[in-house]
Amino acid sequence: MSRAFPIGLTPPDWLVRNLRSQRAPVSRPAVARAALAMALPLAIGLASGHTAYGAIASMGALSGVIGDTADAYRMRILNIAIPQLFGAVGVTLGSAVYGHGWLAVAAVTGVALLSGMISTIGAVASVSGLLLLLNSVVGAGLALPGPWWLAPLLMTGGGLLVLLLALLAWPLRSGVPERTAVAAAYRTVADLLAACGSQVPGAYEDARHTVTQSLNQSYDLILARRTGHHGRSAELTRLVAVLNAITPVVEAAPAAHLNGRPLPAEVPEAVLHLARAVETGFTGPVGLRLPDPAGTETARAVDHALRHAAEVVAAPDLDPRGLDDRLGRPAGLRVRAARAARDVALSAVSWRYGLRLALCIGLAQVLVSIVPVPRSYWVALTITFVMKPDFGSVFSRALLRALGTVAGLVVAAAVLSQVPRGWWDVAAMLLLAPLIPALTPRGYGYQTAAITPVILLLSDILNHQGTALLLPRLVDSLIGCGIALVAGYLLWPESWHTRVGDRLADAVADTARYVDSAFGPDVHPAERARMRRRLYRDLSVVRTEFQRALTEPPPTGRRAAAWWPMVVAVERVVDATTAARVRVRHGAGPPSAAEVGQVTLQLRELADGLRDTDVLYPVRTYLTGPPDSVLEPLRQEVAAARVITSPHPADRS
Repeated sequence: MSRAFPIGLTPPDWLVRNLRSQRAPVSRPAVARAALAMALPLAIGLASGHTAYGAIASMGALSGVIGDTADAYRMRILNIAIPQLFGAVGVTLGSAVYGHGWLAVAAVTGVALLSGMISTIGAVASVSGLLLLLNSVVGAGLALPGPWWLAPLLMTGGGLLVLLLALLAWPLRSGVPERTAVAAAYRTVADLLAACGSQVPGAYEDARHTVTQSLNQSYDLILARRTGHHGRSAELTRLVAVLNAITPVVEAAPAAHLNGRPLPAEVPEAVLHLARAVETGFTGPVGLRLPDPAGTETARAVDHALRHAAEVVAAPDLDPRGLDDRLGRPAGLRVRAARAARDVALSAVSWRYGLRLALCIGLAQVLVSIVPVPRSYWVALTITFVMKPDFGSVFSRALLRALGTVAGLVVAAAVLSQVPRGWWDVAAMLLLAPLIPALTPRGYGYQTAAITPVILLLSDILNHQGTALLLPRLVDSLIGCGIALVAGYLLWPESWHTRVGDRLADAVADTARYVDSAFGPDVHPAERARMRRRLYRDLSVVRTEFQRALTEPPPTGRRAAAWWPMVVAVERVVDATTAARVRVRHGAGPPSAAEVGQVTLQLRELADGLRDTDVLYPVRTYLTGPPDSVLEPLRQEVAAARVITSPHPADRS
């Protein structure tokens, strides 16, 4: 019979959250690409008698495997090819200052500043900044064989090999990833409708958050492709229309949930039926079997939205001139590049992160220059991975990096001690490389455990040190984690109010504007839909930030837990607003301007209060109006938000 931990030995919640494995599907094609892309250069190097060259190309393939995360083929080009160019520049700069002492320290620190700043632009820029710094650290700390241009060429070639393997199926599967993403969005909406009226705590909120993430991903994939077609692609026109068509269904879901009764099973099943039609590209009668509307505004809204979606899915041709972009067409590449460069140069966030990363890398480079540390570039490599701004909490990543390194060293010890050098290295790589894409979705610690033996195997091929690599690599990793924690975390005590409170306050202020637009007479429906989508996207980012903060130790984690009800409350306010708008559109009486103004005033006061304090106190607020008004549920949600997490007026004086 098992015994429970004594109270004093119970692990804290933040530690449990850090160590919990995330559930995520494994991409079998990505696993196969990783095995082939990393083992093939080694095999070619052995066959040609240039084993070191093969190892360098495999290092480049490793970066391509890490960046091989997109589904759409055009997105894969961006995610893999562009970072490889930055990586080539990085290794060239690093090799140029190899062995130049303090010049190398200054150069790598400058690259760290630039890398940190460009990493704040977006996902592709983040990976590009990562490879720029990683490869410059490797080039400055490791004597690479051959002329100066060979290592960049080999590493870039290894990364592009991953891209080539990923693009082999493009002629046969062009457009399939986009259709799959849209179909997946429809399935998440089906889950949302199934959760409407559920009495399970958090079931509806979790389903709606999943819908937001899925719609974000689908719009990003499709609109990213559409920028190059200028509306001429019939396929993309159709996919945007199909994705837009599910928006009224999503808008009707809050009204159905507030109704308090589960929807008939035929309703979510109808959305699943549409999802199958979208995924297969079927056009024609879809034969939905929907129950008769019960006569309420909510039932009519759900029925009307589903029938509209079915009409769009069934339509064989769509006129792009009559198509509304619910999020707006993205600007051209040059415009976005110029905007990103301007934002990086003028943004306090990019400068702050760049300086933090430069400080940590500079300290690491100075330390290994003063204290003789063999293969010292490992310290800076560890810091680079731990300090990535969009990869989660620095504290959590440092902890998981240390634990993952220990686990990876156990595997590496078995490989380096038992596997003979030569062709057996290729066999070992065929077994180890697939673990990277297989374990990466489970969390950063698992990814580190998978990458560590691969890097050590490649290092052994270059340096022939065997198991003597293990202990120095552990020490280097721990030193890097320590520098990141002290210089990148403890010395920059950003308060919870600064990091998340302002962003949450902005979301509340945007919610007030959304309430105004929801019932304003002169707001175009497409603009209203774009506002709602942006608001849900912003709230999704806020929710993610809070969830990351929950993995940090006190006081940050405890403070995040205290603020969490506010995130849920704001989401419920947005849902109630959408539900009220849907009811008005389907026959309910519209609210008066005075009612709307009263609600928006309370929301603006709440937003101002969130910016003024870090400590939240409950305060009563009284919203009056006709009890049968369509805004009554919204008034209740706003009052609940003020009761849960409003600053006391005395704190604002």
